[in-house]
This record gives sequence, C-alpha cells and structure tokens, in this order.
Amino acid sequence: MFTKILIANRGEIACRVAATARRMGIKTVAVYSEADANARHVAVCDEAVLIGPAAAKESYLRADKIIAVALETGAQAIHPGYGFLSENSEFAEACARNGIAFIGPPASAIEAMGSKSAAKSLMEKANVPLVPGYHGDNQDPDFLQTEADRIGYPVLLKASAGGGGKGMRVIESSKDFKDGLASCKREAINSFGDDKVLAEKYLQRPRHIEIQVFADTHGNCVYLFERDCSVQRRHQKVLEEAPAPGMTAERRAAMGEAAVAAAKAVGYVGAGTVEFIANQDGSFYFMEMNTRLQVEHPVTEMITGTDLVEWQLRVAAGEKLPLQQSELRIHGHAIEARVYAENPEKGFLPSIGTLRHLRTPEAVSFTLGGAAEPAAFRIDSGVREGDTISPFYDPMIAKMIVWGKDRQEALARMAQALAQYQIVGLHSNIGFLSRLVTGQAFSGADLDTGLIERNQASLFPALQPATLSTLACAAVALLRSEQSTGSDPWQSSHGWRMNSQLQRNLEWTEEQQAHSVSVTYLAQGWRIRSAQQEAEVRLVQASGNDIVLALGEQTVRATVVRDGEFFHVFSQGQHSVLQYQDALAHAGETEAEGGRLTAPMPGKIVAVLVKPQQEVKKGDALLIMEAMKMEHTISAPHDGVIDEVLYAVGDQVSEGAQLLAFAQ
Repeated sequence: MFTKILIANRGEIACRVAATARRMGIKTVAVYSEADANARHVAVCDEAVLIGPAAAKESYLRADKIIAVALETGAQAIHPGYGFLSENSEFAEACARNGIAFIGPPASAIEAMGSKSAAKSLMEKANVPLVPGYHGDNQDPDFLQTEADRIGYPVLLKASAGGGGKGMRVIESSKDFKDGLASCKREAINSFGDDKVLAEKYLQRPRHIEIQVFADTHGNCVYLFERDCSVQRRHQKVLEEAPAPGMTAERRAAMGEAAVAAAKAVGYVGAGTVEFIANQDGSFYFMEMNTRLQVEHPVTEMITGTDLVEWQLRVAAGEKLPLQQSELRIHGHAIEARVYAENPEKGFLPSIGTLRHLRTPEAVSFTLGGAAEPAAFRIDSGVREGDTISPFYDPMIAKMIVWGKDRQEALARMAQALAQYQIVGLHSNIGFLSRLVTGQAFSGADLDTGLIERNQASLFPALQPATLSTLACAAVALLRSEQSTGSDPWQSSHGWRMNSQLQRNLEWTEEQQAHSVSVTYLAQGWRIRSAQQEAEVRLVQASGNDIVLALGEQTVRATVVRDGEFFHVFSQGQHSVLQYQDALAHAGETEAEGGRLTAPMPGKIVAVLVKPQQEVKKGDALLIMEAMKMEHTISAPHDGVIDEVLYAVGDQVSEGAQLLAFAQ
C-alpha cells in the first residue's frame, strides 16, 4: 500500500479523499491555487504546495506542475478526484511515465470512453442499446441540422468531450437548431477545449439511472448497484438516491451486467460509472461512461457499507477487489442533496460571497436491534464558516447524505437535515431543496429529468408575507443589538420614559414587500403589532444568535443573524431575510438610474447580441456571459432602444459593472 499520495483536486472531494487516506495511515499532499491558499483541503492534508494563480487552467489543470510536486514530495500515487484532470488520458500517461501510480483507470480506457461519440460506437459493437442519434465526426452545421431533422425533434446536443451537464442543449425545432448549436459549441470549447458535439433523440420523461462499476487488475469486475439521478437543473444533478425507486431485480441485473460488459470492453480498472437513460416502460439506453469517482458516490457507500475511495486506493496498489458480486447487498436507502451557492429564483444563477454564518446538522448514527447501522446523516464539504465562494470554481458548498431503513425514513431525515442548515452571506438552494424533497413529485417517486420544470408552481411559490412570529424575531434581535451598543436614557432600548410608554415603528422589507411593525415597550417585554396582528412578546432565553420568545401563548425558537441591514431569521425550517429600513441611514439616497443594466456576477463576455440604436423587447437576449463554468444570458428587463454597449466579446467584467445603457 502507498505511504503518501497527492490529491490533484480541491474542495469537498479533496477533503473526502484525505479522510480515507488518514484512516488508512496514508500521508497526503494537497495542491492549491492562490485563490485557495486558506481553503479547507489545504488544512486537512499533511502537506500543501502552491501550483499557480486562481484560474484553473493555470493551476489545477497544469499536469506538469502537479507531477513535479508529486516527485518533489515523494508521493507514490496521484488521486485526481473528479473534474479537472480526472478524465485526462494524457495526464494518466504522464503519471505512468514518471513512475507515479494514477488512482484511476488506464489511459486507454479513459481515451476509449472520453469521447461520447467513440464510446457509443464501441457500445454499439458490444450490442448495448443506444439512443437514436448521430455520433460521427462531421461537424458541418448544415449537415448536423440535417441529421437532427432526420432524428426528429426535440433533439439533444451534447459536447462529445463533455460532462457535468456542460455543453448540452435541448433543441425543440429546426428553426432553433443553428443558434442552439452555436451556444453548445461555445460552452464546449470553453469547458473542454473541444467543440465537437453529437446529436441524439431527446426522450420524453426519461429517468437518469447510473450503475457503479469497479474493476481490479486481476480480472475481477463488479457492479455496486444503481443510483437514480433524474432530478436535474441545467442538465446537472441536484438530488441522487440509491437504490432507484421502482427498480425490479431483473432490470437491476440487466443494467448491472450491461455496465460490467461495457467496463470489460475497454479493459477498465478502478471506479467508474456507466450512465443510462431509461424510459418509464423500463427500457434503457447507454449514454456515457464516467471514468472516475462520481460526486454522488456516497449514496452507494451508504447502501453497500463500503468505502469506495479505499477500494480505489487498494486497486491502484495492485490488490484484488475487497468483495465479489455475490457478497454485495443493498441495505436501506440513501439520498444525497447538493447544496449550491446559487439563486434558484433567478434561474439558478451562481452566487459568490463569504460564508459569514454557516451552521450544519451534526452527523448522527443509530444502533437498532443490537446491530450498528450506517450514519443517518453525513456531510461532505470543502468549506468552513468564513470561507469565500469565488467565481473561479464550481459553486457547490456541500453534499448532504442521509440513510434510512427505507425511502420514507430517508426522506424524513433529509427534510430534517435541510431544516437545520443555515447559510448567511450568499444565496443558496437550501429552501428550494426543502420544497423539492417534501414535494409530492419527488416524495412520491414520480421521477424524470423534467421533474423541476413540471413542478414550477410548487417549487417556486410566490413569496408569502412575513408572519408576526418572523417579524417579532427580527424586531427583538434589533432591539438586543441596540441595547448592546449603549446609549443615553432618552434613546435606551429598555424603553424607559418619564410618565409614559415608549412606542416605536420599525420598517422592514422582504424583497419587494414592506412591513411596518409597531413596538410598545412593556415592563416585561413588548407588545408587537403588524398587519392587524398583535401579541405580547417576551425574551425567554438568548445565547449568541439563538433566541427563544414567548409570543402570546406560543413559544418560538429561532436563530437570527444580522448582516448589516439584513436580518436572517431561521425558524421552523424556514429562512426569511428582512431588511431594516433605517430612515436616518437612508436619508438622501436615490434609486439607481433606470437605463443601466449591470452584471449579476463576475464573468467573461462570450457573445454580444445587440448593437447601439437597436430596438429590443422585454425578454430579448442582449449578451451572454460565462461564469463559474456556465453560460448566462442577460435579457432585456423592458422594451427599449440600446444606447451604448460597453463591453466586447472576451472582456472580463466584475459584479455590478454596467454592461450597456438604454436610451432615455
């Protein structure tokens, strides 16, 4: 077994690999960019070496620098994690040339499956069912459009060298094909350095089911059952679970055996995932093979009682697989939720910022019937409170994984865990995940890749007015903060007044909704009134940001985090954000000019679709930005005439930068 390995990655996967290595007594070497100097993965490894600037192409994608660090530090093997160089055959070959073990498949297997087109041709020869489509080398736009017309719409365009949902577009009609193709190729070349695409029939209401395979150098190959990854946004997974709901033993065996056959066809070694698109009728088609560990591997670990990173290390060291197919069993049900720094209400736009407050549920394990069961809750993360989510890398904050004796118990535990997760400092998808997990579609296992789109109304409900309970929590937190600052008796938040009671009006906004709260000071607490509701409120207990209020006959427990003028109220699984409108602080401020359109986040301009003096309608695409590995279309907020375009293709822009101006 190795005594030291280098982890050629960052974030939660680097921390995940380091944890298993530490348990096995293996020392670890981290590599990091300038942006990650204080990152968690740097802290948890035994050694850490700077390899370049923030941009991935100058750091985490520099194979030569990473191999040089491995040689300098005496690392015997390199674990690539996922993303970056994990599926780069040239990197695997370079490791071999330098006498370093690559903790992954041989370069030949990566190369065989690295091209979606070549992989599909290989699977076709192996009689694995394929979705109708074109997987050839002819990339002439007119030819590809002819092929798409032949296949029949809707058609799915995919980057041949891609993964992670990048470089994918669903084309609904022939007239939309050329624009969709151009966008797909732009994203493909930016993400993978290769703009080759393939076209496939887009199946209606398909499920995304993948099989975890594992092979060693002794000819053994097994499948560790399936994962259902149907719940996606932007073709990227949001929730994953194992086993797949509704899976029959016969179908599981058929898909597992097909996946093993695919792995053997390319001489596979190590952990890999064979992905299938499955119809509701049970038929399935090969999509691609990911020649690495997957983000969602923890759900497989939980239901099989295995450590797949340990398996990777043992196989890379030349050992046999720890278990044979006949020894593998499914135990219970596991669900994983990906926590992202993003704003679901604005098209899942990635968010950047500092995690000024971060509270996560504690991992919990249970012992039932005298036998130890898997942990009921596990969190894999690469960040800590105080860390910054930057624009340079994927905006995933953490993965939350729960286990239950059955799917119903796993769902309940996931809902409970999400209710306890608190983030302040940037937008997150926690609230969206909670609605998703408790919604009828997912909880009822009515699964397909269009689940989110089909359930827009329930997943993106209109904002409800803040309750009296929420407003009381924010008001009490404000009064406590004023009390802590100290002031003269006439301004005291204790409410002392000569021969009278103090009454104040506090003004709040929640997004575009205004709330006026009347606070009357009492001998013990306050009387709070808002929108024809009122109650006497008393602070029962306070510890840091955590408070307990007696609100009339009700007891309210909450965490209230103040971030400047914003008060984040976490209570009963809900997160409300109220902005305090301090009249003195805002005196003299005016609204921003209506003719400006600004960048919602830092990024690069990849397409400018308008020119000065051009008339546009509300919703028209104006320009396209690339940020955090994704394209984002900036649309017209209203009808108007473009006065000036301030940036060109290739320009880098900062968040809040004015992109163009409308004529007044």
